[in-house]
Amino acid sequence: MLGRVLTAIVTPFREDRSVDLDAFQDLARHLVDHGSDGIVVAGTTGESPTLSDDERRDLVRAAIEAVGDDASVVAGTGTYSTEHSIHLTRGAAELGADAVLVVTPYYNKPPQRGIVAHFEAIARVTDVPVVVYNIPGRVVLNIEPETMSRLAEIATVRAVKQANDDLGQARHILELGLDLYAGDDNFMLPFLELGGRGGVCVHTHVVGPQVAEQAQAAADGDLDRAREIDRALQPAYDLLKVQTNPIAIKAALRLLGHPVGGHRLPLVDATEDEVAQVRGCLERLGLLVAA
Repeated sequence: MLGRVLTAIVTPFREDRSVDLDAFQDLARHLVDHGSDGIVVAGTTGESPTLSDDERRDLVRAAIEAVGDDASVVAGTGTYSTEHSIHLTRGAAELGADAVLVVTPYYNKPPQRGIVAHFEAIARVTDVPVVVYNIPGRVVLNIEPETMSRLAEIATVRAVKQANDDLGQARHILELGLDLYAGDDNFMLPFLELGGRGGVCVHTHVVGPQVAEQAQAAADGDLDRAREIDRALQPAYDLLKVQTNPIAIKAALRLLGHPVGGHRLPLVDATEDEVAQVRGCLERLGLLVAA
């Protein structure tokens, strides 16, 4: 539906921390030209909690303008509030997004039936496909298998971005007929081995062609090649562990010449030591020459 390799794109900021739409469109084009089948706009990697609703709309519009003819555009519209999520979902649908990514409501820890009601309410307002985002490490709650079964009954729920390494739960998602996307980059290989579609990735900002090759190899049944690529990608996984996402990936992009700027508080730029660690990972990947 959306492709195998989707990149959760960062949001570039100018020095005054306003959104830099020109740099965003250049980066979106670069990602699609280097392995990404689609981009996820205004997700956590895009610093969505600090974006206004107008900025989110501007980013979705800019993404469609830049790459909409060649790639899928998925809008991050999930928030703590169901009503706010509905508002953002309607807006993304009106702009022409190919799908919306809706995260489990965070912080307030609703019961599982509340999670179902949340997704049902969002799905009622548009026929745009919904990608469920299950990331218990950040929202505290896991979408349990029984709940996932109920979500699969919603006609527009078509895929799951699963940031949970329980392979039994991943297998259950596939048995429900939903597309399974790895929500953490290092889950890509085990999910591909199960028959998953691909990943919603961050490391593809810098290793997109390699990940595209890995996904294609798995689709072709060449799991040995997919595993070989996975081993070569270890420095990219290490890079993302340097600091909270998207601090490390923005540092990497700046080192590679992409003008993505800094962050909005409470996120802060990487320290000198962290930049050195990121540089080391890029050197191990062969993307920078060792000083």
